[in-house]
Amino acid sequence: MEPGSTGDERVDAVLAALGALPGTPVAGHVAVFERVHLGLQEVLADAESARGATG
Repeated sequence: MEPGSTGDERVDAVLAALGALPGTPVAGHVAVFERVHLGLQEVLADAESARGATG
């Protein structure tokens, strides 16, 4: 596992969007955080759905 990696490729891909923050004006940070939050919710929903289908 790489430093800073969560061990889940889907989560890591979503979190990679945070790399845009340094080049984004502060006023745009909320939009970045909202995209990341939505992406993490989708990954979690997929995981819960998969668990429900097998569990």
